[in-house]
Amino acid sequence: MSDHPDLLTSIDSPVDLRKLRREELPILANQMREFMLDSISRTGGHFSSNFGSVELAIAIHYIFNTPDDRVIWDVGHQSYPHKILTGRREAMTGLRQAGGIAGFPRRSESEYDAFGTGHSSTSISAALGMATAARLSGLDRRAIAIIGDGAMTAGMAFEALNNAGNMDANLLVILNDNDMSISPNVGALNNYLARLMSGRFYAAARKASEKVLAHVPPVLELAKRAEEHVKGMVTPGTLFEEFGFNYIGPIDGHDLDVLLDTLGNIRRLEGPQFLHVVTQKGKGYRAAEENPCLYHGVSRFDPLHGITDKTPTRPTYTQVFSDWLCDMADIEPRLVGITPAMREGSGLVAFSQRYPDRYFDVGIAEQHALTFAGGLAADGMKPVVAIYSTFLQRAYDQLIHDIALQQLPVVFAIDRAGLVGADGPTHAGSFDLSYLRCIPNLVVMTPSDENECRQMLYTATRSGLTCAVRYPRGTGPGAVIQQDMNELPLGRGRLLAEGNRIALLAFGSMTAPALAAAGQLGATLADMRFVKPLDEQLVHQLAESHELLVTVEENVIMGGAGSAVAECLHASGSTTRLLQLGLPDLFIEHGDHGTLLRECGLDSDGIVRQVRQALSD
Repeated sequence: MSDHPDLLTSIDSPVDLRKLRREELPILANQMREFMLDSISRTGGHFSSNFGSVELAIAIHYIFNTPDDRVIWDVGHQSYPHKILTGRREAMTGLRQAGGIAGFPRRSESEYDAFGTGHSSTSISAALGMATAARLSGLDRRAIAIIGDGAMTAGMAFEALNNAGNMDANLLVILNDNDMSISPNVGALNNYLARLMSGRFYAAARKASEKVLAHVPPVLELAKRAEEHVKGMVTPGTLFEEFGFNYIGPIDGHDLDVLLDTLGNIRRLEGPQFLHVVTQKGKGYRAAEENPCLYHGVSRFDPLHGITDKTPTRPTYTQVFSDWLCDMADIEPRLVGITPAMREGSGLVAFSQRYPDRYFDVGIAEQHALTFAGGLAADGMKPVVAIYSTFLQRAYDQLIHDIALQQLPVVFAIDRAGLVGADGPTHAGSFDLSYLRCIPNLVVMTPSDENECRQMLYTATRSGLTCAVRYPRGTGPGAVIQQDMNELPLGRGRLLAEGNRIALLAFGSMTAPALAAAGQLGATLADMRFVKPLDEQLVHQLAESHELLVTVEENVIMGGAGSAVAECLHASGSTTRLLQLGLPDLFIEHGDHGTLLRECGLDSDGIVRQVRQALSD
């Protein structure tokens, strides 16, 4: 622990922060890292990115008049220092837990959270909107977008930059570049130039020279090219200058003196500004510095010994996919794997090492990922897109127009389907069954266990159709995984238990709790396997022999798998009663996954309770 006075506990808002002397701020940064190490090791959460953004958060709140000046953190998982400085230090004990604060900025949580950013690459658009609102309202207010952790790879960020450069709004974009290192000499030079270029004298001189030289266009063009050449020798800023921004940097994002001077200068400038800041992920904790990927998102761990073993006792669905992808690539030379910057999370590490020429990480660019896959499929390849359910939403138009409409054989391995626990509503895959089943030419599969997942992925690849296989986060029920791969009959479910009066029609992850419920109810249980094409023959068979059908899915009820069954019954004129169980018409908050399912009535006891209530009604 530090020998200095405890500065961190004296700060309940940025107003308190601004009372500190500048020379005290590095002490505060060290104390914040000590606090976060203790806190995150107890609760779990995003680690590396937050250790890299400490000085940046301190400098922004020290220089700008927050919350009147709007600050947007993107991606939002780098916002823990911001939360600590804005009155939520004590609330960090409940981070990402039921009833506690979220792991991302949320407008409903604090007036300092100007915009919710659970997904990436949205900050520049939102900040531009806020800067424009300030101008239209006649307010002297700044809008700051801090964008980092790969978020600049998304097309949306560049769409916003292109728009912002022509609007003359008081917008500051800070690129938190944590994948680049600066050697000491170049770093010192860039720090000096950033201070110079962010000063009002430089800005005024630049505008004055442009006015004078405007009467001599060839000289003006020569001057602009000369300036770009000089800046281009030491900075990568020409691209952002072309967008209409005044580019400053790169500067050392851990040097508070440089940050404070540069931000102080920028605060007085008009128009769109772009500040390039270089930081180090995991800064201040050696294990995270050396392996920032391992420490990206952590569970509870011992801070003295670091993360020792993250291997679960049985394979997760992500691991099942990873093993299948490598096995499939062994026998199918045309197979390629695509991910929008989620290699580790989606289980593509082993494939990327074994088949580097057939592995493509396209960055945080979901729209591009899908159309890129469509192009590969159109010319005979077998693309597999590994993507989270919630991220697939960002490429919905490409899914429809560029793949399904053209009937291209692309396989979607959709991870994190259903609720995701601590990451909360921004990352929950609550809607994919609803938004997928309405698309023509698309097969939608829901594996009930690990082995069925493997067989469905194989079936999808062999089918030659556009197929989606959606599976949940974490481990399954523990089924024995067969190494042999066999095609499943398309659109056919299977009976797992036979009873009377009640038939449970389970989809995917809900099959295990439904099986336990069926035992208590003496009910029939069908593992439906396919949402589209639905096994209508099995639905009619069960409707004729039971008085109540119950659909169970880890997806919103509205438009989901249960709705498909309802449409099937209605089309045949069946009068058999139908009870649809699934996620309610709400954004489900963060918390323990099992607890959330129980609260939604989707554990075995909840299923039994709701079925008995329906029977009594």
